[in-house]
Amino acid sequence: MSASSLNPESEAHSAGARAAAWAVHIFTASGAVVGLLALVAAAAGDFRTSALWMLLALAIDGVDGTMARKARVKEVVPGIDGRRLDDIIDYLNYVMVPIAFLWWVGAVDSWIVAAAPILASGYGFSQADAKTEDHFFVGFPSYWNVVAVYVWAFDIGVGVTAAMLLLLAAAVFVPLKYVYPSRMGGLFWTTNVGAGVWTGVVAAAIAWPAALDGFHLLEFSLIYPAWYVGLSLWTGGLAHRENRRAQTNG
Repeated sequence: MSASSLNPESEAHSAGARAAAWAVHIFTASGAVVGLLALVAAAAGDFRTSALWMLLALAIDGVDGTMARKARVKEVVPGIDGRRLDDIIDYLNYVMVPIAFLWWVGAVDSWIVAAAPILASGYGFSQADAKTEDHFFVGFPSYWNVVAVYVWAFDIGVGVTAAMLLLLAAAVFVPLKYVYPSRMGGLFWTTNVGAGVWTGVVAAAIAWPAALDGFHLLEFSLIYPAWYVGLSLWTGGLAHRENRRAQTNG
């Protein structure tokens, strides 16, 4: 007689754990559907709705990693590579959707400028050491969706947008360490609660511009990106890829 038949509670728990793990994977995968909806809205010229879909995709990505670790998805569903699934959806939502959005909104009118973030982020996502052992991103972490929302919301011109995109595309190759919010140690709650507040503030400013215009929510929301960059420079610094590779090869 098997141990599971002697202890039906353990079998029920195992089934519950599998259900929870699959639910997390489905939740992560739903980000791709949200990305599609953002593309459809942008193609139709409904940029407000598209921006809101992009923010929803950002929110999903902000919490699914923590949920995956809580549900122990690697142990419970080992046949599914959650990190690969996350990277696929992130490349769609953090790179392809926002660059298409910027093109359709008219903020980018050069294929060279549009290609720069796409190619740079392809390199960034494919790096074996794109994330450090102490849980930082290496190089600008392809937050093109954040850039796209601000470019559209502030009606930034084509020339300034091009300069921003080219500068940040180059920053993908600069080995500065950027905070990985869901995996950081100190200031975890400050940073992640701040991210939630930021998402809500920007979403409200976009959803109800007339009613909330006097509150300058978009300008106020810039505090969080400034906090993120400042915290990254303070706690991160340079990532020494060459040293780590040498240690690995040695």
